[in-house]
Amino acid sequence: MEKAVYKRVLIKISGEALSKDGNPLDDGIIAGVVSQIKKIREMGVEVGIVIGGGNFWRGRQGKSMDRSTADHMGMLATVINALALQDAFEKEGLQTRVMTALEIARVAEPYIQRRAVRHLEKGRVVIFACGTGNPYFSTDTGAALRANEIGAEVMLLAKNVDAVYTADPKKDPNAKRITDMPYIDLLAHNLTVMDAAAVSLCMENKLPVLVFGLNVEDGIVKACKGENLGTLIH
Repeated sequence: MEKAVYKRVLIKISGEALSKDGNPLDDGIIAGVVSQIKKIREMGVEVGIVIGGGNFWRGRQGKSMDRSTADHMGMLATVINALALQDAFEKEGLQTRVMTALEIARVAEPYIQRRAVRHLEKGRVVIFACGTGNPYFSTDTGAALRANEIGAEVMLLAKNVDAVYTADPKKDPNAKRITDMPYIDLLAHNLTVMDAAAVSLCMENKLPVLVFGLNVEDGIVKACKGENLGTLIH
C-alpha cells in the first residue's frame, strides 16, 4: 500500500472549485474529491476539510449590504457545500461529520475542538463550515485556524489555479509560476492566493501550506504522498 508523509491534514477547498459550467455543485468534481479522500483515508491520513461558499455567495457581492450580513450569508453558503460533500462521502462509506462555527443544530454539530479531534482519531472525515463564525474573516483564515486547532501537519489549499504565480495567470500571460516561497514573500508581494490574516496565522505557528489545483489529477493524493506539485509556502 502507498504511504502518506502526513498523519493529519487540513484541506481547504474553495467553493468555486466545486462548480462548472454554471452549475454550483458539479457531480463529477465532487465525485473526484470523494475518490481522492477515500484513497488518503485508506492510506491512514486523518482528514479535516474547510469548504468555501463562493460558488453560491461571496460577502463582497453584497456591496450595498451591511458587511456583517453579507458575510453571514457567505457562511451559510459554506453549509450547503459541506452537506453536499457529507452526503457524497457517506454514499461511498466514509464516516463524516459536519461541524459549524455557527450553531445550526438541526443539520450539523457545533464546532468543539476536542470533539473534532476525537472524530479525526476515530477515522471520520470532519468538514468544518461557516469559517471562523465571525464576519470580516475569510474561509482561508478559518482554514488556518482549524488546521492549527486540530494539530494538522500541513494545510492543503485546493484552488481553481494550480500554483502561486507572480501575477494572475488568467490576466497576465507573463506571470511566472512559483514552486517554493516563504510566508513573508507572499505578504510582501501582496499575492492574493490567501488573505494576509491567514498567512500570518500560518507563519506564527509554522504551519506549511501547499497550494495546488483541485483539477490536478489525484492532486490531493499526490500532496499527501509528498510529491512535487503546486507551491509550498513555509
